[in-house]
Amino acid sequence: MPCKIIFFCFLVLINQAIWALESTQVPTKPNPLSQLLKGIPGLQSSASQDELLPPDQAFQFSAEVKDAHTLHVNWKLAKGYYLYREKIQLSVADNAHAKLGAYTLPHGKPKHDEAFGNVEIFYDVLDFNVPLIRTSKAAHKITLEAQYQGCADRGVCYPPMIKKLDLVLPVAEQMQTNLSSEPLAAAPELSEQDKIVQSLHQDSLFGTLLSFFGFGFLLSLTPCIFPMIPILSGLIVGRGKDIPASRSFLMSLCYVLASAATYTVFGVLAAVFGSNLQSTFQQPWIIITFSAIFVMLALSMFDFYHLEVPKSLQAKLHNSSEKYRDGSLWGAAIMGALSSLIVGPCVAAPLAGALIYIGQTGNVILGGSALFVMGLGMGVPLLILGASAGKLLPKAGDWLHTTKAVFGVLMLGVAVWMLSRILPPDMPLLLWGILLIISAVYLHATDSLPEICSGWRKLWKGVGLIMLAYGLLLLLGFSLGNTNPLKPLQGSALNIAQGKEHGIIFEKITSIKALEQRLQQASSRKQKVMLDFYADWCISCKEMEAYTFTDPQVKSALKDFVLLQADVTKNSEDDKALLAQFNLVGPPGVLFFGTDQQEQTALRVIGYQKAELFLKTLNRVTL
Repeated sequence: MPCKIIFFCFLVLINQAIWALESTQVPTKPNPLSQLLKGIPGLQSSASQDELLPPDQAFQFSAEVKDAHTLHVNWKLAKGYYLYREKIQLSVADNAHAKLGAYTLPHGKPKHDEAFGNVEIFYDVLDFNVPLIRTSKAAHKITLEAQYQGCADRGVCYPPMIKKLDLVLPVAEQMQTNLSSEPLAAAPELSEQDKIVQSLHQDSLFGTLLSFFGFGFLLSLTPCIFPMIPILSGLIVGRGKDIPASRSFLMSLCYVLASAATYTVFGVLAAVFGSNLQSTFQQPWIIITFSAIFVMLALSMFDFYHLEVPKSLQAKLHNSSEKYRDGSLWGAAIMGALSSLIVGPCVAAPLAGALIYIGQTGNVILGGSALFVMGLGMGVPLLILGASAGKLLPKAGDWLHTTKAVFGVLMLGVAVWMLSRILPPDMPLLLWGILLIISAVYLHATDSLPEICSGWRKLWKGVGLIMLAYGLLLLLGFSLGNTNPLKPLQGSALNIAQGKEHGIIFEKITSIKALEQRLQQASSRKQKVMLDFYADWCISCKEMEAYTFTDPQVKSALKDFVLLQADVTKNSEDDKALLAQFNLVGPPGVLFFGTDQQEQTALRVIGYQKAELFLKTLNRVTL
């Protein structure tokens, strides 16, 4: 029952998000009913099926000046209408001071047309950048001329259309004279997130959902999901009695459904209203509160006290259904919803692509479905854990108490991991060291073994000794001022090799204006620029910092770059403006700029990237 209610609430919230989006848009059709049903397949009014839209409503063309050397063109296509890729031509009319450089058209959806043969077509949205070649630095007006042709799905085609727009170019700091004015037929090189956006525009519904389920499963193998495993395991083990596999699977299912639904709803709202709501939940007081909850749960695992549902609520649940009298399914659902917001706020290319697609098209049905399916894919290991828990977890006796203690330690580890986002960099080493040493004492690492003892007793003592030794190393690393738990002796006389693996030093950027000034300085010095988006609560950012940016080859390749970093931990207005400037959902994101001060978008890195792959990306950055 709780799982069904969660799914129903998810549908209601999605519906509210659709209503909110529709209420903020300016209608392009006079028919209110058509506007109300816009974007929901199969529900258009019959009037819209009988009447063809005027060309300017069916194919809404717009253009804007992105910067002194770039235009951005955009077509918004009404539902049921498409545009031919081969019929698109752009030019600047009668201007001696500016013309279009070589521009590239994205690939569309393949189609066999009776009139034109094998063609490519675009639905919903088409937009791309067009470079300008200027012979005058002065600000002046140009007239952009766009020629295009499209059809309606019902089989009616429009005659070729010509649209002219007047644009004002700003003052140019430098000229560009080495660009061809002929458009290229080849598709542009796209970043990973842009490829995902394009696939959402073009792929079938089934193909899209299957792809995002695969993306979610791959994300489930990253550190973003690892903290959820002890949380769910602790909920299952914490019942303190025999638990069948069917029951533990239901708990896992409720946890995953609630997590996926929350992930989706907040993702859709973030795309619609332009705010990364997950970052809101990274405030210090929220992190401290949630960490305290895990400490309380861990102490209950050690039998310091027992957490129970109030007697009055137990009675109501009992009267409703004997099966759910302990409320554990509700507890799993609540923890799943909170975990998706607080424990694992990872941003990867699939998530960024889905949110960008929703923001561009307003199609929250497809975008939200993709996010929900991705959330389910991320929950596959948790469902496997739930299905096997009834067999793998102990049934009763001393083993049950031992297992509860193990998961109690894991929950304390989750609390330390969360607190590391807001504590000084060296403090987590102290907390990890204390946790390992105390756990080693409980494993009798400091006690002598009796002359006759079981193999298990020897094994646990060995594990305890390892934890004790590593805990002492962490305390030593803390005293040396180190911050990486995996390299506690870094920089010490005991480990000269590790001392060489310091990370790179970034120059902090706090606003768009500061970034623009630094890009201009780098351009005048003929330097390439790397901009890293970072946050203390970002897991993948810490991975990039610890493993990628410390690689000797990466550091060598970056020696000719100006290294900038935007720390968006506080999620201030300037932080939000910087993220919005580059259409980023959140960190991590690594952007590259040439001497023209323009981002080389095809090389954009979203999420964690290993040193070997990142090095290949660096080698492709051009001046």
